[in-house]
Amino acid sequence: MKSMLNLLLLLSVLCTPGWAQPAPDFRELLDSALVRDADLKMQLTKNKLTELDQLQLKDALLPTLEASGMAGYMNATAHLVSPEINLQPFLNIPEGKYNNNLNISGFSGLAKADAKMLLYSGGKINYLGKALEEKKRSEAALLEKSQDEVIAVLARAYDQLALVHQSKKVLDESKKRLEANKKTADKALGYGLITPYDHKKIELAEATLDAKVAEYQGRKELLLTQLEVLTGIAKERLRLIEPVLAPIVPAPPQKTIADRAEIRALDHGIQASDFKIRAEKTWWIPKVQLMASAYYLGLYGSRLKSSDNIIPAVPGIDYPGKKLDWRRTNLNIFPLLRAGVGFKWEVFDGREGKHAAQRAVVDREILQNQKYDALRKLTLNKANNQSGYDIANAQIALKEKQKELAQQALVQAEKEFRYGMAKSTQLIEAENDLEMAELEYQNALFNQRRAAIELMRSTQELEVTKLY
Repeated sequence: MKSMLNLLLLLSVLCTPGWAQPAPDFRELLDSALVRDADLKMQLTKNKLTELDQLQLKDALLPTLEASGMAGYMNATAHLVSPEINLQPFLNIPEGKYNNNLNISGFSGLAKADAKMLLYSGGKINYLGKALEEKKRSEAALLEKSQDEVIAVLARAYDQLALVHQSKKVLDESKKRLEANKKTADKALGYGLITPYDHKKIELAEATLDAKVAEYQGRKELLLTQLEVLTGIAKERLRLIEPVLAPIVPAPPQKTIADRAEIRALDHGIQASDFKIRAEKTWWIPKVQLMASAYYLGLYGSRLKSSDNIIPAVPGIDYPGKKLDWRRTNLNIFPLLRAGVGFKWEVFDGREGKHAAQRAVVDREILQNQKYDALRKLTLNKANNQSGYDIANAQIALKEKQKELAQQALVQAEKEFRYGMAKSTQLIEAENDLEMAELEYQNALFNQRRAAIELMRSTQELEVTKLY
């Protein structure tokens, strides 16, 4: 019986929501956000176009086979001017020229198969392939930048949730102190030590505190909705998160501005432009191609005839002459094969190749200017982030000191109020000061984390393990 009770107890524990669905950690949230982020998905989809361009470029060296056919009725006439058939050694036939029309008609059929294969492109395909490789590396660098942006956005929402969570704790502690002080005020009012006005002041402070709790609860719901949209994780699990704000201490930077994703992407873009320039300059180099063809030609129900005699009339023997009238059931020609190597040399293309190379040079200059501008802005951004990080650390120390002083002032105000040496107004002011100091301290932690994250992003050294 005891073992049965233990089993039921274990099953009840396992079936509770908290046990079945533990609170997600930041890594789980990040993995879900990276999968769901619309910008990342769009960028990955666009990157597939580069992969397709690479495949298409490789396939340019594969042989192609094309088959075609045609069937129909054919009727053709040819006009022929030719000397007469010379029969003078045998018959007395005058010399001259004969005009004749030859006509062929019938149902025709044609089938053809062509095979082509590019043997040499003048180096253009090789250079374009290297340009696409650099473009792919550039897109991979930009993908890192997009991933860092997702981490920063998610970390901000997560820290905002932690800020609300910690603020709620501050308000709960403040409410406990006010409840204890209200009991003291109730006794003091009964003994006539304080006026009803002073007692109402404490009640007003409680109502104000309740309003703040409701406000923070609304902010929490909004942040949970934001996290649910970013990650796709249900609110029921997100409510189990109890984050805590703590300062981030970045490791000494091991990289420079040149390691930023934007700069690396521009470097690969410039190298891709170099290969593009080389590819465009190959316009004048001959291209070599292997070609082969096979034909089938058929003529069905054909008839070949002439309008005049092909053998002239012979005087003296009463020979009227002979026209051509040849009927065939069908005429087939197969196979008719052709194979060889051909080349194409654009000696002068109207300067089209030259202009294409010039455009590629201009594109390279644009990327170089963008890199120069990006280096200047990112250098200034790093200095600004370092300054912001130093100020945020100083603010933490300041707010922590203010919180300690506010705690001491509240302890003193509570003692004086308890012994009737201070009014409720002074107690409430001390309570508000401590509450404000604790909230400002949490805000200082939040701002320090933002500054630390931006500082790590300055040199592309944002690591999730350093955040939580």
